[in-house]
Amino acid sequence: MAENPSPIEIQKALGGVDYPASAADLVKNAENSGAGDDVLSALRNLPDRQYENPAEVSKAVSGN
Repeated sequence: MAENPSPIEIQKALGGVDYPASAADLVKNAENSGAGDDVLSALRNLPDRQYENPAEVSKAVSGN
């Protein structure tokens, strides 16, 4: 299985997101910022809920 993208890669892709944000909002923002396939894949696999801040997103991506 492929490794998850680093928190730095995730946050670069999500620059400018207004939190709280839904998982769909995060994916849309990452697509618009030209994120790589690994980042987009990780974000598309997030549970469909509201994320309050970048730390919550990183935690959800890492599975912790």
